[in-house]
Amino acid sequence: MTYEEVLQNAKTCMGEHCKACPVCNGRACSNKMPGPGAKGSGTVAIRNYDKWQELCVNMDTICENKPVDTTLELFGQTFKYPVFAAPIGAMKLHYGDKYDDLQYNDILVSACADSGIAAFTGDGTNPAVMVAATKAIKQKNGKGIPTVKPWDIVTLKEKLAMIKECGSFAVAMDIDAAGLPFLQNLTPPAGSKSVAELQEIVKEAGVPFIIKGIMTVKGALKAKEAGASAIVVSNHGGRVLDQCPATAEVLEEIVDAVGADMKILVDGGIRSGVDIFKALALGADAVLIGRPYVTAVYGGAVEGVEAYTAKLAAELRDTMAMCGAHSLEDISRDMVRN
Repeated sequence: MTYEEVLQNAKTCMGEHCKACPVCNGRACSNKMPGPGAKGSGTVAIRNYDKWQELCVNMDTICENKPVDTTLELFGQTFKYPVFAAPIGAMKLHYGDKYDDLQYNDILVSACADSGIAAFTGDGTNPAVMVAATKAIKQKNGKGIPTVKPWDIVTLKEKLAMIKECGSFAVAMDIDAAGLPFLQNLTPPAGSKSVAELQEIVKEAGVPFIIKGIMTVKGALKAKEAGASAIVVSNHGGRVLDQCPATAEVLEEIVDAVGADMKILVDGGIRSGVDIFKALALGADAVLIGRPYVTAVYGGAVEGVEAYTAKLAAELRDTMAMCGAHSLEDISRDMVRN
């Protein structure tokens, strides 16, 4: 199955909000929520995409002619590419009736693992979502990253106990989900977490803990203090706060502040292998991609995920070769320009 066929298939079953655009740049869906759009004016998702496009790559082919190695080592695991599928939930609400959260995570986890990468799985008010996600991860020998919402500590401990049983190599929390409507006014309360609360959660997890939703140096330093092994520079695809900067605009300063102390991942508008290369050149260790993997699942299930991942991989290898980088470690800041 080609990626073009995936897109065409997706157009027939994505529901009324997502248009399965050739390039997922936030323009067609804008502020459609429910739907894949961004909050308020809808411009943050667009800004995320645009800021990667403003960066150019520096071509340099006066170098040794040898194969390109895209292998990533992270927390004792080896991945074929520095790419992860981002956690996404409420599938029927935002993307149509074809899949619910349980079915989506099941397909995504398996297909990503078979493609040599891993999926972050979503979470929700329905406990069955985490049950199914951890089951899927266990079936793939822990090659997946369960992502918990910032619930109250009792709920978190229950979910973390379930996660430990699946053998996942890491666990994540999308702390920026504190801004999602369904987390508001819960009893017991969910939402923002103090450093002390995060320290307790990190200790409870027992595996490398990833905090997703960091957009400032201040936030990154607090995540470091809490004991996180990694952060994801992310504004939740623009879905939790209007008029905030793009991830590409803040990535470098966050890398400079904590890059020597923890792994740094980034998401937000990354849509091609060239974009992945730019993110790594700015200091990220790997990237997360969200909405296009939804399109891939709806448009082709396992084959769709394989086709999109193969597309990203081919683009990344080509960009690395044309810029003189033969491994991820070779990618450096001077290979991109503003």
